[in-house]
Amino acid sequence: MHPILASIDIRFSLTNMTNMYHNKSTAGRIAVRLLLATAIMCLPRLKTDAAPQKSAQWNVTALGNMKVANVTQGVVAGEDCYFLINDYSVEKITRTGAQLAKWECPKGAPLIHMNAGMLHENTLYVSHSNYPGVPMWSSVEMFDTRTLQHIGSHSFGIEYGSSTWMDYRDGYWYVCFAHYGNKAAEPARDPSWTQFVVFDSEWRRVAGYVFPPELIALCTPYSFSGGAFGPDGRIYVTGHDNPFIYVLELPNGGSVLKLVGQIPVPFHGQSFTFDPLAPWVVHGIERAKSEVVSVRIEKQPNQ
Repeated sequence: MHPILASIDIRFSLTNMTNMYHNKSTAGRIAVRLLLATAIMCLPRLKTDAAPQKSAQWNVTALGNMKVANVTQGVVAGEDCYFLINDYSVEKITRTGAQLAKWECPKGAPLIHMNAGMLHENTLYVSHSNYPGVPMWSSVEMFDTRTLQHIGSHSFGIEYGSSTWMDYRDGYWYVCFAHYGNKAAEPARDPSWTQFVVFDSEWRRVAGYVFPPELIALCTPYSFSGGAFGPDGRIYVTGHDNPFIYVLELPNGGSVLKLVGQIPVPFHGQSFTFDPLAPWVVHGIERAKSEVVSVRIEKQPNQ
């Protein structure tokens, strides 16, 4: 059993919880949310072999790993489930690993390389590109969160780079478009061309930012595989294989995002997710072991 659910005595079976949540009863949904919220609140009691990691600004507490059938690109946390993202498949599982739904296509028909995902209004949005193809083209793929039916797509075509992660905040879409220094590099371009683009609700570009050179240097020849706005409004990103989450802020002027910290984590890059019921609990993946890795990150006082 996943440690989050193992930390309390749950009176209902997971099957009953799932049925309660997906029926039309508001009371049932509230009951499931309360159970999961209570479980996450109990996370300090979990026992793991890993000692808390510390940095100058952050404490990181390992909460446990869960083996899954296959996950290579990233994980998204729902209130009672996980969505596991692979190149051309998405799987929905319970928080204990039981499969609820799956979508998959043959490689390239139509999808090639999905990366990070996020949830908004009962839709799973996933960044997609033709990586490692050149010239780069990108899209956003949309899936119904209950059935995983593929319900839509927005194509950027050839313009910005390789879409790797995205978030939605205050009515705007924020999308990271990566560039590379490896076999996927476009002529005369390298990871410093990676950009963070802001779109309105109709996907019209309204702003754009670049990443600081010192952070680009840490992740070269790859770029940024995951990212999201945190509960504090800062931007949190991961590289391709570094065991850190990097903390950024929008600049007061100019176009360069400001690097303000880094958080050591027990997973190596790829995309991650903040837990919707416990804002400072983060779930990432260890792709070599096909595991979902859960940690709590806590800011040091006066940071």
